Formats: sequence, C-alpha cells, structure tokens
Amino acid sequence: MKFYLAPLEGITGYIYRNAFHTYYDQVDKYFSPFITTNSDLAFKNKDIKDIHPDNNKGMVLIPQLLTNNANSFISASEKIKQYGYHEINLNLGCPSGTVVSKNKGSGFLALREELDRFLEEIFEKSVTEISIKTRIGKEQPEEFYELLQIYNKYPLKELIIHPRIQKDFYKNKPNLTVFADALKTSKNPVCYNGDIFTLKDFKEFNQRFPEVDTLMLGRGLLAYPGLIAAIKENKQPDKEVFRQFHDRVYEDYRKVLAPDRNVLFKMKELWIYMSTVFTDYEKYLKKIKKSEQLDSYEETVEKLFREQEIVIE
Repeated sequence: MKFYLAPLEGITGYIYRNAFHTYYDQVDKYFSPFITTNSDLAFKNKDIKDIHPDNNKGMVLIPQLLTNNANSFISASEKIKQYGYHEINLNLGCPSGTVVSKNKGSGFLALREELDRFLEEIFEKSVTEISIKTRIGKEQPEEFYELLQIYNKYPLKELIIHPRIQKDFYKNKPNLTVFADALKTSKNPVCYNGDIFTLKDFKEFNQRFPEVDTLMLGRGLLAYPGLIAAIKENKQPDKEVFRQFHDRVYEDYRKVLAPDRNVLFKMKELWIYMSTVFTDYEKYLKKIKKSEQLDSYEETVEKLFREQEIVIE
C-alpha cells in the first residue's frame, strides 16, 4: 500500500512537509498546495520557495497546478521541470467558492467540453507526466461518468479521486458507489482520497476495496501524522514523537514568520485538526484559539500533551 499526503492550502507547505518527513517518514509522495500563475505567467515568490528542491530534500514532491488555461499550464510545466520535477498534478478538486467562480478546481468539471479541449492540448504538448486530482462533479455525482470518459482518453500518470461533488465541500459521505464504478472503468491507475481518519476507517475501506493499493490522506494525517505507521505497522500512538513534530513545525515557523500573530495563526489552523485525536481536547483547543501571545500558547500546548492521551482507534 502506498500513501500520499494531500495538499492543503496554507498548511502543507515546505515547513510542514519537512517536519513530517523528519518524524513520520512513511509518505510515498507529497503534493504541494496548488500553484497559480500570474497574468504574465510568472510564479509568486512563495510558490517558488515552496517547491524549490533545497526546501524539499529527501522527499518525493509533486507540484500541483490550478488553472483552466492550457497555455498557462504548459508554461508553468516548463518552469517546474527546470527544478527537476517530472510529474505535475492538475487540481480539479478544490471546492472553494472563489476558485469555482473562476471555473477552476472543481468548477472546471462543469465545463466538460472545455475541459476535454484543455486536456487534449496539455497532453499534446506536455513536458512532464500529468496526474489529476478530481472530485466527481460540481452539482451531481452522475456527472463523473462523463468525466471519466474524458479522463480515459488521456494517459494519466494517476487519477486521484475524491468522491464528493463540489457542493458537498467536506460534508456528507464520500460516494463509494461512484468510486467503485470508477475502479471498474478507469483506464488509468486510481488513487482514493477521502475520510480515512482512523484505523477503523482504513480497515473498512480496505475490506470493501482490497484492490486499491494507493491512498491519499489529508485531514486524517493532519490530525495524527503517525496514522500511516499505525495502519502499516500497527504502531501505537507516540505522544513524545508527536510533541517533537509539533515543536519542529512551531520553531520553523518562528524563524520565517513575523510578527508572532502570524505564527499563532498557522499553529491555530493546525490545531483544528491535531486537537481532535486527544482525549477531552475541547477546553485546550478553545484556549489555543484565544491565545494572543506565544507564551500563553506554549503553556496550553504543554498542558494538553501532559494531561491528555492520543486515541486513533
């Protein structure tokens, strides 16, 4: 079984990935949060920094692009290849309203003729291998049957399927019926993404789909980065390693972010996920969210690790 870390904008950048790779070296591929190009087809400095090989040593990173313009995709691919990358992931899954309103991410799924022409052009002129991360539609799950016919026309490196529609965002349950149909009819390798948070979730999914050998984990790994080791090795949660991981992320953000409130913003966002694997976490999370100074934040984190346990059953 191969495991990927899903890209989450503002969270899984190079600082987070490096800490993850140091303390939880179980990920086969990391995917960068999506990169968009400016009107002059230039990258933002933060995007260059995030995918630069010097900031991603020892790991397999796949840059992800968010665009509905073939020329923009091709131009960005050429620039990304110069950094030594040989695969690019196309984001057709982001459900954000601002993204969808521009017919990008999962919003592009509603324009199937335009999507087909876009894919035809980027594959005709491709300079790297191309994988796709997709939802199953914008409005209705049945849209995916037509989308899959389009995907099957092209030699994808991989098709990563998050079986929700755009309107679901992250609510409702993944549509495993549509995913099962995709497994039967996809001409490209398939990776599953969606709602694997615990050992129980993995076992239930694996029992239903034993043929699936690649999983992309997102919120489940953000909650507890040791989830893959728990799945593969039946390894029990290690609170001390989790604390070391947290401290590495925290200290690395302190080195590059100023003022302190920007560090706190990043850590508060992480704790929305990480807190949920601790027993009786609610009061600690509330205090973390209210923290306005680093010392009060550190005190609350110290108490949480000292007083509560990790449960990922």
